[in-house]
Amino acid sequence: MKSTVCILSWLVILLLAGCASIGPGRVTQDRFDYTGAVADSWKSQMLLNLVKIRYEDTPVFLDVGQIVAGYSFQRNLAGSVAIPWWSSAPPPGSPSGTLGIGGQGVYNDSPTITYAPLSGERFARSMMMALPPLAIMNVIQAGFPVDMVFRLTVQSINGVDNRRVELEYVKSANPEFYQLLQDLRRIQVSGDIGIRINRTAKEEVLNLVLRPNIAAAVENSLLNVSTILGLDPTAREFRIVYGAVPGDNKEIALVTRSIYQILVDLSSGITVPEAQVKERRVRPTPEADLGPDGPIPPLIRIAHSATRPADAFVAVPYRGYWFSIDDHDIRSKNLFSFIMFLFTFVEKESKEAAPILTIPTTR
Repeated sequence: MKSTVCILSWLVILLLAGCASIGPGRVTQDRFDYTGAVADSWKSQMLLNLVKIRYEDTPVFLDVGQIVAGYSFQRNLAGSVAIPWWSSAPPPGSPSGTLGIGGQGVYNDSPTITYAPLSGERFARSMMMALPPLAIMNVIQAGFPVDMVFRLTVQSINGVDNRRVELEYVKSANPEFYQLLQDLRRIQVSGDIGIRINRTAKEEVLNLVLRPNIAAAVENSLLNVSTILGLDPTAREFRIVYGAVPGDNKEIALVTRSIYQILVDLSSGITVPEAQVKERRVRPTPEADLGPDGPIPPLIRIAHSATRPADAFVAVPYRGYWFSIDDHDIRSKNLFSFIMFLFTFVEKESKEAAPILTIPTTR
């Protein structure tokens, strides 16, 4: 009798313990799991679109709009007990009684994920619209290397052209462009340069400001920059505007690129299988420009292989091959992450009702 009561007491305790909410315990795990999954999917999507542009295929961007994680845990317990007595039926003195226990538990994990294609006129216009000089200068002010940012986002500075990738040809940068980037980087590292924004009722004026006292080595780089761009070497403040030609020798005119131009430029350096080049499925990889120190290396290295690489930062399959970024290639990983950051400048909101796909998933 006592043992029966003890067993039932333990069952009640276990049942009550199972009534605790499972929601709070899932927050930390779910948050990190879904964050990692969304980040990995964005990396794969961006790399795949770069490869598709290289093959002159249509890039498609799909945004994860909403994730709703739903959990349920159903429990029930049934039991019956009969107090034993001593039966007089044969055999004499035998105990008679019943004890029955039953239980059931059902756990359900059914998250719902909503996908929304990035499309419509506003999104297309944002992809094709040149980045504003203010956004580019803010990125530089935040500490990103000026040579990398300008090489990626600027098409020309005071008429000095960057490398231009078109559908039919690749035009090399002006020889002095890469020298200009080296000197600008040297000035940036010194910390003797900054950005100032003068706001008025009509407009925002963006200025590049230099410190009054500059080290001799930096002064030499500043003189080189002034010579290449046709600037006043004695000035310590220059206006920054969008345009192909500066208004005077105290103005820096930038022709900036669009997000799509940036993607086209980066995709042109992807190495592709020679067999597919011979089959005219894709154009050959263009030769590198020549800079002050020899051939200019690509901003990002995306390689191909017949099988999936074992140690890749990101890898995607396309047309029978795997395209990937090596996890040991820190320069390429940094630039790939920077592309993801630049993509946030693309305006995603639109008045058009884009189709939304909602997929309930089960496990």
